[in-house]
Amino acid sequence: MKYSYKFEEDPFGDLRIVLPEEISLFSDFIENIATEEQADEYIEYIEKVLKGEHEDFEIDLNGISVMIKKDVTNVENPFLIDEPYENSIETDQFKELILIWRYKIPEIFKG
Repeated sequence: MKYSYKFEEDPFGDLRIVLPEEISLFSDFIENIATEEQADEYIEYIEKVLKGEHEDFEIDLNGISVMIKKDVTNVENPFLIDEPYENSIETDQFKELILIWRYKIPEIFKG
């Protein structure tokens, strides 16, 4: 993983993934992935783009959208009050972040 990350509990007791400022909006998207099956589905979409089966693929999740392309994935959160509303990350690193979250899901949603 090229980017640093850590898990922190927010004031409501929910576990969050904290990412560097330049990719911080990806946490808004990733934290909405609630099941391992959902994570697997998104990983499958990413792999199809990386293999060239799709030129790109867009996922909208609770108002936050990601546009997956072979080299770069962009995230947009139009509901933020302050900029930036968009971030970009290498697609292989986006996949890695989803895998990291996927393996944390049983712990996060155990209750």
